[in-house]
This record gives sequence, C-alpha cells and structure tokens, in this order.
Amino acid sequence: MNHYYTFLALDLARDRALEAARYRRALEASAGRPSRPSLLIRGLAHGLALVSRGSTAAVRRLDECVADDLNQALAVTK
Repeated sequence: MNHYYTFLALDLARDRALEAARYRRALEASAGRPSRPSLLIRGLAHGLALVSRGSTAAVRRLDECVADDLNQALAVTK
C-alpha cells in the first residue's frame, strides 16, 4: 500500500512540473508583446461601441413611436 502513495506523489510532481513548464513557456512567448491592445484594436472597439449605442437609441425611439401608435389605435377602437 505504501507504493501506491509513492506513485501518487510522483504523478502529482510530474503534473506540477509540466504545468510549470507550460506557464514558463507562455510567459516567455508573451514577453515581447505589448500589454495594452494596439491603437487600431482600441479604435475599432470604440467605433463598434458607438454604433451599438446609436442603434440602441434608434430602437428606443422606434419602440416609443410604436407604443404611441398602439395606444392611439386602442383608444380609437374603444
């Protein structure tokens, strides 16, 4: 039974060593890259947000118009 714990400990140590190696390689790969997104990506993100906000405002205005038309139509039929 004692051998079981030995193999379990060796297996855990191997897994941790592999994980540490993966982490070290990821750090080495990202060492040359800038930590902030590029100016182009930030500009595109801001532009997309602007379009999204504009479409949201347009939809809200359309919803208000449709609701007003629906209220008027219901008032006429009563």
